Amino acid sequence: MGETDPTKLLAGKKALVTGGARGIGKAVALKLAENGAEVVINYLRNDEAARQTQALAELTGGRAHLAKGDMGRPPALKKVLEEVKQKLGALDILVHAAALGAFKPITEINVLHWNVSLDVNARALLLCAQEALGLMEGRNARIVGISSLGSHRYIPHYGAIGVSKAALETLIRYLAVELAPRGIRVNGVSGGLVETEALQMHPLYHQQKEEAIRRTPAGRIGTPEDIAKVVLFLVSPQSDWIFGQTLIADGGLDLV
Repeated sequence: MGETDPTKLLAGKKALVTGGARGIGKAVALKLAENGAEVVINYLRNDEAARQTQALAELTGGRAHLAKGDMGRPPALKKVLEEVKQKLGALDILVHAAALGAFKPITEINVLHWNVSLDVNARALLLCAQEALGLMEGRNARIVGISSLGSHRYIPHYGAIGVSKAALETLIRYLAVELAPRGIRVNGVSGGLVETEALQMHPLYHQQKEEAIRRTPAGRIGTPEDIAKVVLFLVSPQSDWIFGQTLIADGGLDLV
């Protein structure tokens, strides 16, 4: 494992990334490690993907640990935070990138689909913040939640996930106000269409991608790296005056 480089932006910082083995979470974990943070990578079930992400993080000179656990189950979530305490001793950065949901029309959403989306995408951030409070308080710490444009715009086959992301953004505002006096700053990042394995599972993937490219002023859809760069900004001192905001990073898609 790499030694701490005092010249790096996040040198000496300790971070947890939920859903950090693949997609946006993976890009965030690698970006934090690249900039000097020691990172705990939480993941749900894909051991091989998690080990690959850990190895890539350490290739950048960072230090990385794995913590397997379902963010939708409170006992498992609590266990992950206990592992964070054991491995890191404190926490400066919490990024909630874990997300689950069914790509279905809203009229076909059942109770399980609804509960999974709300539990993993929104409630988990609340429980993580509560469990991590003692590790983060007074450290000028940062919390970032990953949202999407489906929080406020209609996206086909995205109903339960979109509702959960709206809840996430509201939670970010409440956490920001209540945790600011305790030395913890909370914000979010909302991407447009981002090229991930999860997106490719959407039943309208090809049509949505073509339409998004056509409508996006930047002329392409996003990459996980695009979102990771914004997360890095939000956990760095450069964003110290931003509280409770969900920054939209979508190449201009939300404007047209």
